[in-house]
Amino acid sequence: MRVQVLQHVPFEDVGSMADWFRSRGAELHYSRFYEADVQLPDPGSCDLIVAMGGPMSVNDEVELPWLVTEKAFLRHAIEAGTTVLGVCLGAQLIASALGARVQANALPEIGWFPVSRAESAGEDCFAFPERVELLHWHGETFELPAGARLLASSEACRHQAFQLGRRVIGLQCHPEMTPAIVSELLRECATELQPGPWVQSAAQLAAEPGRYAAGNALMARLLDYLMAAR
Repeated sequence: MRVQVLQHVPFEDVGSMADWFRSRGAELHYSRFYEADVQLPDPGSCDLIVAMGGPMSVNDEVELPWLVTEKAFLRHAIEAGTTVLGVCLGAQLIASALGARVQANALPEIGWFPVSRAESAGEDCFAFPERVELLHWHGETFELPAGARLLASSEACRHQAFQLGRRVIGLQCHPEMTPAIVSELLRECATELQPGPWVQSAAQLAAEPGRYAAGNALMARLLDYLMAAR
């Protein structure tokens, strides 16, 4: 299995997905957009493309011209039928690549908050839990791409997850999070922790290791679902 990871900052890697990939002997290849020489493969050579998070906006194309290249790559991959997963910024990139608007959420959502399955998600979609507590770290949100189904919502952000066809899923939330990545986020992005109704403190964010288990199990199940479609 060849997995292409689109990484936007050094401190947001695949997290708990690494265990799933390792257990299946997957080969991980990286396109690191924070480096000067970014290589993108033929999407047809990939079994799975995973677009990860990052603190930038998908709308920053003037300052970060590689966003244009990455969106074109994602659009081409989806049109070619490649399996694609986007997490946080990655989900916003998929939405933007497919013509949906990405804009500021009503309020930033940073912390451990419940996500609930959308009533509109049918039996033919990935089965999100009825309710699960997950980590969030975002100030923007996406509109649903044309033809996408809403999978999950939170009180602070309606569009938490969407599915397009059988092979494309975008997640605004972070089920892949690990204590190590949260520690890095607290070091690199601490200025984003401005007081607000949906922003927790650094102490609240640095949860005990057991708190990650439900999200990590959800991510493993989601990867099972996506790869079963191949």
